Amino acid sequence: MALWDRIKESAQTMQTQLEAKKNDLKSGAFRDASMAMCALVAAADGTVDPSERQRVAQLITTNDVLANFPADDLRQRFDQYLDKLVADFDFGKVSVLQEIAKVQKKPEEARAVVRIGIVIGGADGQFDADERGVVREACHSLGLAPSEFDL
Repeated sequence: MALWDRIKESAQTMQTQLEAKKNDLKSGAFRDASMAMCALVAAADGTVDPSERQRVAQLITTNDVLANFPADDLRQRFDQYLDKLVADFDFGKVSVLQEIAKVQKKPEEARAVVRIGIVIGGADGQFDADERGVVREACHSLGLAPSEFDL
């Protein structure tokens, strides 16, 4: 199987797992951690071009799992986290990882946040090394083994 096909299949699998838990994923902490994860993946290489920002924002607002939250609210939170990362990636990453870690005590939410990172990272068919690296870091901040997600 080609690498692109494996990435696409993995993202689809993660989305299916997320949809199965959708009704359990309604907390404010999950919302914030998810948007922090989306921003972290979008800025994984240290830069974010406007088309990438728009693409991720569109994925956020059309994702069924995140439909529990108002789209404008999600977009605003995503933009806030992304702005922190763009202003100073290293400092912003610390702040964003702290936000992600707030769901650590809720294993289902923590795993869902990681899955969202994988879905966002693989949405363009290229879950690159930088994206995998930041999702792996998020796993560590959540106390989850990256190997659980094939990272």
